[in-house]
Amino acid sequence: MKKVKVGIIGNGSISHTHMAGYKKLDHVEVVANCDINEQRAKQFAQYYNIPHTYADYNEMLKQEDLDAVSVCTWNNVHAPATIAALKAGKNVLCEKPLALNAIQAQQMVDAAKDAGKLLMVGFVRRFGLNTQILKRMIDNGDMGQIYYAKTGCLRRVGNPGGWFSDKKRSGGGPLIDLGVHMIDLVRYLMDKPKAVLAMGSTYDLVGPRSNIIGIQQYKSADYSDYNDVEDLAAGFVRFDNGATLIVENSWTQHIKRDKLYLELYGSKAGVTMEPDFEIYSERNDVLTDTKPFIDVNQNDFQPIFDKEMAHFIDCVANGTPCLNPGEDGVELMKILDAIYESASTGHEVIIK
Repeated sequence: MKKVKVGIIGNGSISHTHMAGYKKLDHVEVVANCDINEQRAKQFAQYYNIPHTYADYNEMLKQEDLDAVSVCTWNNVHAPATIAALKAGKNVLCEKPLALNAIQAQQMVDAAKDAGKLLMVGFVRRFGLNTQILKRMIDNGDMGQIYYAKTGCLRRVGNPGGWFSDKKRSGGGPLIDLGVHMIDLVRYLMDKPKAVLAMGSTYDLVGPRSNIIGIQQYKSADYSDYNDVEDLAAGFVRFDNGATLIVENSWTQHIKRDKLYLELYGSKAGVTMEPDFEIYSERNDVLTDTKPFIDVNQNDFQPIFDKEMAHFIDCVANGTPCLNPGEDGVELMKILDAIYESASTGHEVIIK
């Protein structure tokens, strides 16, 4: 099999998970990497033994004979880098969120169609074993009609700082960083209904809490205390199939402990996928709670990134239908845009 040649744009922390996945694939060769921080790019190339290094992705796309590109940059670079790669004839896996807003995201999808190339968005949580098992159950009708969902990712102290908390580069705070995953999981599990209405609120009353001592915090590679994004976002979404979703996300909040949860409620059963996988239903007129046995560490995310990279390459090399097409990223951005707009205006927003 001919090796698939890959380039990586952006060499921050998430690029290492992409690289680890690619290195496990015998028919993949990462031949080039790029970062505006030349020292970081050189260190990345040296660590992974990548032959060609660039500080300008346009130059990399011009010089290198690439089949595919991973875009692992700041969010505000997702659209221009992806569109440039697609116009250069490369297939693209772009990290989440697909763009800063739905308009940019649609431009990326249009560029992929014009180029006849693949645009895949990094909704990596779809590849989790618990996600796939639950998806199979739902598709088999085990839950009946799903009509209500609740999900959230809440942190007591967890603002990464740096570009994450700089709205010009990130597009927002925990909603666009964490909520993007949780909302996508709900849509994916429910067979991707279209959102028709959203309401939301955002708050920036707590701040980054960088003063807290005695705990270990994740910080971005370019960490600074600058912060002009929300601490917490809460939203309500109604879908065209009548189902509703409540979502909440925070980086800093006065809570006892961090919390990650996803709950779906159907006419035949309810389920929590996070933090524990449990199914609530009835059998023979008796209430039943069922806990599927999954002998996998669900807190180890590298294996699902490995699956994501393998799927991307399979799509590129063999034309396999993509699990995470760019169009899904557009629909997700419409929801995020609407929640942010509602928070700003104080009114519900119709999604078209």
